[in-house]
Amino acid sequence: MSALTETDPTGAGFSPEGLARIAPWMDRLVDEGRLAGLSVTVARRGRVAFARACGQADLARATPFTLDTVTRIYSMTKPLTSVAVMQLYEQGLFQLDDPVSRVLPEFAEMRVAVGGNRAKLETEPARRAITVRDLLTHTAGLTYGFMEATLVDAQYREHGVDYLAREGTLAEMTARVAKLPLLAQPGSAWNYSVATDVLGQFVAALSGRPFADYLREAVIGPLGMIDTDFFVRPELMPRFCATYAYDRARQLRLFDDSVETAFAKPPAIASGGGGLVSTAADYQRFCRMILNRGTLDGTRLLGRKTVELMLSNHLPGDLAAMGTPRFAETSYTGIGFGLGFSVMLDPARAQILGTPGEVAWGGLASTAFWIDPAEDLSVVLMTQLVPSSALPIRRELRVLTYAALAD
Repeated sequence: MSALTETDPTGAGFSPEGLARIAPWMDRLVDEGRLAGLSVTVARRGRVAFARACGQADLARATPFTLDTVTRIYSMTKPLTSVAVMQLYEQGLFQLDDPVSRVLPEFAEMRVAVGGNRAKLETEPARRAITVRDLLTHTAGLTYGFMEATLVDAQYREHGVDYLAREGTLAEMTARVAKLPLLAQPGSAWNYSVATDVLGQFVAALSGRPFADYLREAVIGPLGMIDTDFFVRPELMPRFCATYAYDRARQLRLFDDSVETAFAKPPAIASGGGGLVSTAADYQRFCRMILNRGTLDGTRLLGRKTVELMLSNHLPGDLAAMGTPRFAETSYTGIGFGLGFSVMLDPARAQILGTPGEVAWGGLASTAFWIDPAEDLSVVLMTQLVPSSALPIRRELRVLTYAALAD
């Protein structure tokens, strides 16, 4: 899907009248000033059933948001990093239940926070080692400093744990994480975290190549994701969007400019958890590879059984049974987690239209995707509003899309 050209939606099993509801929904979001711009692409059975963009990529410069606008995808980077990890798994370089310390020895003697205060945090030894599976499923006990909910989150901020920082190295940042206490015992709770960034260093150490080089050469390049990278190449800068946030009056204000931006040059640290920029067409190519069980246009990136393992729920139940909701990338009830994606377990419990086995994730700037193997369906939403909890647009788009299925 190198180009996003609509075909007859009836051939993809959609009601044209149903899909037509998406366009006015998009227009309302822009007209009411809730978003500056956005694009939606819906693909099924290898066909693009819907592809549309509207609004502005840059309000100050009056740059239109188009289907090839380059956006910051933030945490939608995580599934690509997880694919890189599983490629090395297929080479027999590790097992999922291996301690990550076999490759990253700085994680050998971890401690877990159990109480105290900011002046003195009380800890106990980890009862078992962090495994590769723990990192892939966010059950390692790591966290994010921006959560601002626990004493461990505060320690991440105090010690400068920021994988989007423009100085230092990936190895240094990972070593900094390993020196801090865990939020929970490994395997005992689900906490969204820097785990996928740590996996970037794991890939670098196992492959003997810088993580950014490995991802470009083994995942991004073979997929033909020509506009996806850890920075915006000079020739792509005219297509790069600005990012916005709401002020107190719920008006859009500039969060990051489309020209004066750190994304205009290669970062010091390639964040496997949130560093990529991409386009709708590029990310649909990634989705197609997953739907095709590891292959795209004759190029195989992963084996069929490996992809099936990634799409399986690896938690003992849903997220609600293993954590406390603290962010907006997914609801917790009825949703599990695989190796790099959330996994729909029960649409009724999740209280949203969907299919068991469907995988999904989103990014900080309200981008989102989901892949439904049972329906041979993939949807990519690109936009530019921080944070992703500001609007319920992901859930609204899911309803509009699934309601349009006609077969």
